[in-house]
Amino acid sequence: MVNIILLAGLVATTLAADLPTQPSSALAYSPPYYPSPRIDGGGDWKAAYQRAKAFVDQLTLTEKVNLTTGTGWQSDNCVGNVGTIPRLNFPSLCMQDSPLGIRFGTYSSAFPAGMNAAMTWDRELMYLRGLAMGEEFKGKGVNMALGPVAGPLGRHPEGGRNWEGFSADPMLTGVGMFETVKGMQDAGVIATAKHYIGNEQELFRQVGEGRQWGFNITESLSSNIDDRTMHELYLWPFADAVRANVGAIMCSYQQVNNSYGCANSKLLNGLLKDELDFQGLVMSDWSAQHSGVASALAGLDMSMPGDVTFNSGDSYFGGNMTMAVLNGSLPIWRVDDMATRIMSAYYFTHQDKNFPETNMNSWTTDDYGYLRYYSKEHYGLVNKQVDVRGQHHKIIRELSAKANILLKNSGVLPLTGKEKQIALFGSDAGETPYGPNGHPDRGGNDGTLAMGWGSGTANFPYLVTPLEAIKAKALQLGQVVQSVLDDYAYSQIKDTARQASVCLTFVSADSGEGYIDVDGNRGDRKNLTLWHNGDDLIKTVASTCKNTVVVIHSVGPVLLEEWIDHPNVTAVLFAGLPGQESGNSLTDVLYGAVNPSGRLPFTIAKHREDYGVKLTNSSTVAVPQQDFTEGLFIDYRHFDKNEITPRYEFGYGLSYTTFKYSHLKIRRLADPAGYKPAKGMQAKNDAVSKKLDPADYLFPKDFSSWKVGNFIYPYIKSVSDVKQGSYPAPKGAYDTSAQPVPAAGGAPGGNPSLYENVYEISVVVTNTGKKAGEEVVQVYLETGLADDPKIVLRQFEKVMLRVGESKTVKVKLNRRDLMRWSVVKQDWTCTEGKKVVHVGCSSRQFALSANLA
Repeated sequence: MVNIILLAGLVATTLAADLPTQPSSALAYSPPYYPSPRIDGGGDWKAAYQRAKAFVDQLTLTEKVNLTTGTGWQSDNCVGNVGTIPRLNFPSLCMQDSPLGIRFGTYSSAFPAGMNAAMTWDRELMYLRGLAMGEEFKGKGVNMALGPVAGPLGRHPEGGRNWEGFSADPMLTGVGMFETVKGMQDAGVIATAKHYIGNEQELFRQVGEGRQWGFNITESLSSNIDDRTMHELYLWPFADAVRANVGAIMCSYQQVNNSYGCANSKLLNGLLKDELDFQGLVMSDWSAQHSGVASALAGLDMSMPGDVTFNSGDSYFGGNMTMAVLNGSLPIWRVDDMATRIMSAYYFTHQDKNFPETNMNSWTTDDYGYLRYYSKEHYGLVNKQVDVRGQHHKIIRELSAKANILLKNSGVLPLTGKEKQIALFGSDAGETPYGPNGHPDRGGNDGTLAMGWGSGTANFPYLVTPLEAIKAKALQLGQVVQSVLDDYAYSQIKDTARQASVCLTFVSADSGEGYIDVDGNRGDRKNLTLWHNGDDLIKTVASTCKNTVVVIHSVGPVLLEEWIDHPNVTAVLFAGLPGQESGNSLTDVLYGAVNPSGRLPFTIAKHREDYGVKLTNSSTVAVPQQDFTEGLFIDYRHFDKNEITPRYEFGYGLSYTTFKYSHLKIRRLADPAGYKPAKGMQAKNDAVSKKLDPADYLFPKDFSSWKVGNFIYPYIKSVSDVKQGSYPAPKGAYDTSAQPVPAAGGAPGGNPSLYENVYEISVVVTNTGKKAGEEVVQVYLETGLADDPKIVLRQFEKVMLRVGESKTVKVKLNRRDLMRWSVVKQDWTCTEGKKVVHVGCSSRQFALSANLA
């Protein structure tokens, strides 16, 4: 069986006979990269590595296998658990969604989405959000939190899970990844950067889902990405996560260059573990593993949730991994490395000291239930209902308020409090009839939208709607509040709008993970229009109300052209996905307690076709192919290259005050061309092969007395099944000789020389308006090279200024900011020619520019 699994991961994909196929020469190809690099304790990992190695050295083969293999879907408390090591009193490690809070949690918080964190352009808030989430995960006894997200990056504006991540720009996403990882791991939880890599749409990510929607495919979609684009766009934020010492990375469902992400040796062994010197573990996305030995040799360290398909009771790892070691097809040093990486992440986050036992359960919110939910075994206390929220509502409210992006304002905002009558319109202003958690995994949109849907969600402990928050504020001020929440009650809407001093009109657009279909949106959005005929709602209100303020809760960009220039649409706020404090944070901004300082993390176009790239939403071949032919040119880079005028550009956002820039200065700190390629050899793999007796790894004699149904175990069934021999493997997969250090490698995150600061940019910013406020100083680089984007974001800083106050803002550019990837040299290079720095408040509003000397 192991031999079959090995071959399945190595031979070319078999295509369905009844579907047309492309010739193999036309398919993108991912080159092999072997052997799998071993963890060596590089960077800050030395102490954790040494402790991990000492721990793993004590383990038997089956105990090591237990660490690397999930116990099976719904076989334990968490969405993923690995086996225990009873002999050493080592508990099962718990893996739990999501990147915005604890999925299935009780007495835990629903944080703003990653997109909203990016909308703040505030490093400290990003860190504090990560820290607060980490504290909650740890309080529930979760070892590995499944977030943050850098894949999808946001190639497609309709991408179903873009909101789980940060921005369509790699630099801004990289900051979000770095700060979130630091925050979560400072709290003592292992962060899991995902989904690695190129997972830019939901449709066709899995064969089963594709067939569910009526497509006869045999393999998942292949994201076909060239080497330079991979390094400068999609890998960039993952490098920042590795620099932040992320403990785990989750490989994605789809293929990259026709090799599955969780068995792609170039991605895992080459880019991640060798070039980026990643010291942690690679876990599969849930059922993203398609082979056993092949995946392990390619760099996969942990199988999640362990079973081949949910509740199947069999595994590519588990007993098959034990068999593979015994028959010689998987070297024991690879298993040792897998286990050591897992334990290094454990020790790096100090989980050996006072880490709480898991006290929550994913499968019921009741106090009592089955620990082995699927097999209905081991009934007892499964939820201790530990309240882990602390004072996190404060950071949620602050971040959500500061994420609000003021797109348009004729001067009507902030509200004065003297408006006689406030009217609210649209279902997005109120609560869903089913309650905030009424739709499983939030798979519905019939109330105010505060998060998307799918595994990236959390249970709301409460959800403050805009209607109730504005009512509470209006009560304090003596204002009258009226509302019509039916999006289509046009007669009542007009009558109510006619009487109002200000008409707050709420609209939304939703998306999520591909296993849920909401109104024909199979994860990805069908289009970029507002849901529930939001355009008609706005126009209806504006037809009778001269002061129509639009509030948008959305997973990403939406088209605004039908009404944005309407003279009665006096203000527009983009609120994104604000989490549990939605109404409170919005009211803070509407009434001026918080000056909006959010900026767009993507471009809002005038027309859908302006974005260029298209979703692959149909397939006539067995293996859908998605060629990333646009290369580096997504979002604002595409708009700039093609001279397309957006409605609102990347980085855009208004304030209740105004700012002036002056005195741009550039100071050189080091030689920009002083990059030093890494040299030398990695340590020789000194693994000693030991003779193992297969009889020692059989199921225990008393196994039937404690067996759990469909649980994944590390044992083999029969000694006769172990057939030692010569097994096919990629060239170099078993090589234990010392390997050269990649020129672009040398430390976690890549070559340390990349991160040496070479320029300091300083600028004076003055608040010239009548209110205190925060400005986001954005620094863009222009190289002038024909095959480079016109400009790229390279730094930013948020600064708070009182009325009339001036501050000098300083940012630093490192070598990576100035360099480009050379496909020929397989290293970063510094290009010749003039480079220009532009400083301003968006990607198209530059106040000052200067040459880099």
